[in-house]
Amino acid sequence: MGRIGDKFEALCGSKEKALIVYLTAGDPSLSVTKKLILGLEKAGVDILEIGVPFSDPTADGPLIQMASQRALKSGTTLEGVLDLVTEVRKVSEIPIVLFGYFNPIFAYGVKKFAHIARKAGVDGVLVVDLPYEEAKELRIYTDAVGIDFISLIAPTTGSERLTKIAADATGFLYYISITGITGTAAPKIDNIKTKVNKIRKITKLPVAVGFGISKPQQAREIARFADGVVIGSAVVRLIDENKNNRDLVKIISGYVSGIKKVLR
Repeated sequence: MGRIGDKFEALCGSKEKALIVYLTAGDPSLSVTKKLILGLEKAGVDILEIGVPFSDPTADGPLIQMASQRALKSGTTLEGVLDLVTEVRKVSEIPIVLFGYFNPIFAYGVKKFAHIARKAGVDGVLVVDLPYEEAKELRIYTDAVGIDFISLIAPTTGSERLTKIAADATGFLYYISITGITGTAAPKIDNIKTKVNKIRKITKLPVAVGFGISKPQQAREIARFADGVVIGSAVVRLIDENKNNRDLVKIISGYVSGIKKVLR
């Protein structure tokens, strides 16, 4: 079991739920992203999703799309993100999932990516535009080096497909709480609970819920039946609003610590 599995096991033992936070690497710069990662770990974040910027992030809402554009303009590349993880690993063991799209990985070289990502200290990958039926193109290499492939479950995922996805999943299952793109709607708690309970019947993997979660009350309600919550667009918005503030790390850390408090 790797860092992700160890983290969920430890949280279960202490009766806590995981706080998973998304950051777009390179927004506003890779050096600031590193400071944010270390600050977020101190603030209680359990797992980090590091977004690899891409020119056409179709699954993301406007906030993350704009963050991705800013990161690309600042010169952020997949190679730069892998170098960032290498630097973080010198001082931190926080589980890290690279979140993004297949095109940059394909252009970089899939086999090369898997080996360098593992060497850098990446624990998992979440590739939003690589569906279950096509995942083997990447997983043949990432599975071989022990990188978890985080699978997405949507509200529209049928029972048969859900069973197939869950059977092959590793790390944890990411349940998308709303249909559509990130950061554009509020999740409906009762609907999420019904789906998560259905997922639990067919897998022992942890189930984390993301998309549209931004407030402690939402996180508290979802944590009653899920193993973790994912906060993304809300953090990206705060970073953009405070990118020129010398207290940026303090502001972001304060926000996420408020979320983590209700998950304990």
